[in-house]
Amino acid sequence: MKRFYKMVTTGSDPSGYTILLDGQPVKAPSGKILAAPCEALAQAIMQEWAGQETDIVPDSMPLTQILTTRIDRVSHEREAMSAALLKYLDTDLLCYRTDHPPALAQAQDEAWSPWLGWFERRFSGALETTTGLRALRQDEALAERIRDHVQAMDDDAFTVFQLVTALGGSIVLALAFMEGELSPAELFEAIRVEERWKAALYDEERYGPDPMQARKDESAQTDLAAAQLYLRALKS
Repeated sequence: MKRFYKMVTTGSDPSGYTILLDGQPVKAPSGKILAAPCEALAQAIMQEWAGQETDIVPDSMPLTQILTTRIDRVSHEREAMSAALLKYLDTDLLCYRTDHPPALAQAQDEAWSPWLGWFERRFSGALETTTGLRALRQDEALAERIRDHVQAMDDDAFTVFQLVTALGGSIVLALAFMEGELSPAELFEAIRVEERWKAALYDEERYGPDPMQARKDESAQTDLAAAQLYLRALKS
């Protein structure tokens, strides 16, 4: 879509802080007004719209996309989204290890075990891990504590949480991220252990990365940075 507006400002209405294009509020695909819960977030989203040039590129506006997800999906699909999200506890990236080759196993242990330890201390329960093919089923009492913790999040926090969990394939890392224990860069490094090992094995530094994977990595890093900014705006 071509950029059709000249001026971007913010406003407010009963639903929250709005983003105005030539005085008209931006709307989500559902038709609902794109209203942020706080002025700091509205200002950050305003900058995304102001930064568009000839064309409007949605992928360059991750904060807008997060808020749109909260308005159009989380507001009325949260129960189903929560159920899907909590399944990650049994499929968490950190719980499925390799024992060969030893170098990769060591890299996984160094990157992941500290966060499993953090999770155990924070939520009073250890997650089972495996190096085999069997599917894990984590302790139900522990799963219930995580379910209660997730349900206590407001819709904005939940929207960020579900994004980060899906990006990393890890509810453990997402919980640490939500509590400020992990930065976007640290989380990205934790979920890319196997890819970094392969990059070294195939001398990626010399021959260059796979272009498709490089684009995926850039997108993930952009989304993680936006997730952190969204959370910080909510707390400002």
